[in-house]
Amino acid sequence: MKTCLFPLFGVYFRTAMKFEFPDPKTKDPAKHRVQRLLEIIPGTLTWGTLLGMIVLSFFLPFWMAIFVIIFDIYWITKALYVTLFSTIGHYEVNEGKKINWWERVQNTHQPEQFVEQLEERLLKLKQAKKEMSLWAWKERRIIRKEIARTKKVLVETKALIPIKSEIMDWREVLHVVLLPTAGEPVEVIEPAIESLAQSNFPKEQMIVLLATEEREDPETRIPKVEALKAKFGSTFKDFIVTTHIVAAGEMKCKASNAGFAARELKKYLDERGIDYKRVVFSNFDCDSVAHPEYFAALTYEYVIEPKRLQRAYQPLPMYHNNLWDTNAIVRLIVTGSSFWHLYQSTRQEMVTFSSHSEPFDTLVKVDFWPVNMISEDSVIYWKCLSYFHGDYRVQPIHLPISLDAVLAETYWKTVKNQYKQKRRWAYGIENFPVTMRAIWPDKIIPLWTKIRISYEMLEGHYSWATTSFILTFLGWLPLILGGAAFRESVIAHNLPFVTRTLMTLGMAGLLVSIPLSLMSLPPKPERYHWSRYFYMFFQWLLLPFVAFISAIPAIDSQTRILTKNYFGEFWVTEKVRRKD
Repeated sequence: MKTCLFPLFGVYFRTAMKFEFPDPKTKDPAKHRVQRLLEIIPGTLTWGTLLGMIVLSFFLPFWMAIFVIIFDIYWITKALYVTLFSTIGHYEVNEGKKINWWERVQNTHQPEQFVEQLEERLLKLKQAKKEMSLWAWKERRIIRKEIARTKKVLVETKALIPIKSEIMDWREVLHVVLLPTAGEPVEVIEPAIESLAQSNFPKEQMIVLLATEEREDPETRIPKVEALKAKFGSTFKDFIVTTHIVAAGEMKCKASNAGFAARELKKYLDERGIDYKRVVFSNFDCDSVAHPEYFAALTYEYVIEPKRLQRAYQPLPMYHNNLWDTNAIVRLIVTGSSFWHLYQSTRQEMVTFSSHSEPFDTLVKVDFWPVNMISEDSVIYWKCLSYFHGDYRVQPIHLPISLDAVLAETYWKTVKNQYKQKRRWAYGIENFPVTMRAIWPDKIIPLWTKIRISYEMLEGHYSWATTSFILTFLGWLPLILGGAAFRESVIAHNLPFVTRTLMTLGMAGLLVSIPLSLMSLPPKPERYHWSRYFYMFFQWLLLPFVAFISAIPAIDSQTRILTKNYFGEFWVTEKVRRKD
């Protein structure tokens, strides 16, 4: 009985009293001490490892060699695990593209009839396969895959019949797409809105919310807004424009702009009597080009989920808008990021990133985003998870959303901007202190969930900052600093062999990653010769260097928080498009 009553009591308590998420800039002395203690943990672990390995390699070379071997085994196991599941994620995205989500969402209110249609379709496909010549192996393979796909949809549709009464009518769903802009030109934002216009979901159920900043020069902001409204103003149910003025206590960040726009939307919905539970709010980057089926798939997942208000919805970010135009270093970094999110999409512990969607009702309940934090995309996940006492998760939508890779006027400015973007992503470790302060006092969240969340937040950022250094440099220090006696030991003789063997096994992941990356490439622009494919292949030779330098932004961000050298505002990635 206790297990059932606790969540119910928690929801009632949160409804009766205003929910408060920990403030990272709290003025309360006791809370501030806890905040600072938690802030120094990530940076201390990172610097303790980097400096400690140097010192201990001199004083305790044997134990450091053991640590290096154990770490190598751990890294290889993790690398192969991530490679396997990112491959599964890649397959699921390819399958997601082949599913008719618009057909599926239209049939959610009548699953029994749709089951009959699917069974009839399955019989026709099987009959067509029987009538095919054995030599028509390509056609048979296509039909075989379609049969498997139809069977999967059939099973999932049958599962809807028992919960039919809990399925929301898809025709009542209203999508609001937030596009925050702080200086991006029309040519960057227009393709994002064009992708919404090209979506196969009804436009009368979609609203564009263009969130501008008052601090942007009016001579560029106003013409930009007018041009976009002139082209798309009548395409959707509405085209709302907000202009955010940074208020006292707010940072110049995406979260404060998004929060202002969301509160303006709240007024808009209240005036029209629109139920928040019917509204799905998509917080997109302004360069996000959505897949045509995304809103149909999003609607499907939203209406069939009984606990829809306790879910966030995440498409798979792919940096395809200008991937052919940017340089090899940036391509490797963003390709690695895409692979990581493919891997995350196969896990229950996925966290929102970049462009994603949430129920507007939930956003209202948690009072939107913190306005004094940089990482608005992930902190909203932790805030919602705290509100629902751990019973909140991300539902992946296995469709790509295409974003801009970093590109500037010159090669080195592009690299510099990529560093700043990675540093901003790594600054997401600022979520750790506030999340710990939110979940550990909560008696409803299971202890194992608290431990898992704490470990995963720390381990992810710790590995990001330290792994490359340990693998490429620090792992050899016992042999260099350990002295003559250690170098004559058995473990010293075997350390290079063991390390090389383990690293060779770890590099096996490249045999999967390189083909996957080439298969995932967007169509080559006509301005490039076919020989550029070779460039895309041989860029992987830079991977060890790129992996090494990718750790530096993580160390930078953790050190800033460790030393109280906090970021004062959100760094907006410069958006440049190459013109043909």
